[in-house]
Amino acid sequence: MKTVTVKASDIKREWHTIDASDEVLGKLAARAANLLMGKHKPLFARNADVGDFVVVTNAAKIQVTGNKTGQKMYHSHSGYPGGLKTVSLEKLMETYPERVIEHAVKGMLPKNHLNAKMMKRLRVYKGEARIPQAKAKAPAAKAEASPEK
Repeated sequence: MKTVTVKASDIKREWHTIDASDEVLGKLAARAANLLMGKHKPLFARNADVGDFVVVTNAAKIQVTGNKTGQKMYHSHSGYPGGLKTVSLEKLMETYPERVIEHAVKGMLPKNHLNAKMMKRLRVYKGEARIPQAKAKAPAAKAEASPEK
């Protein structure tokens, strides 16, 4: 059996849109993390960044199970004495619902140098989708226009 090494020319990135309306946070984050890592591709390699772009819309409409809304806390520390800040899931959902999904997805990605590269391909929006310019299929429109001439 021959070992296949993934080359940069072999990687073909696609765009995936996930609607977060009435989705459970953990299941949505797991699905997004798998797409970012590229686990759904036949050329998946843990040491290479072969994943796709993921756009998550309607982040403000996600669901959580149990009593997590009031009990789950997010902690951050400034590095200074007394610099611990704690915010509940409920408060974070009111102010920045995008950060809840980003935090959950980041926790499901591998903790190595590829983590930051994968997170750059994640776009989370509070409301409806804003389709990025790279997703628009401009070359396909030009190909259709050329045969008519």
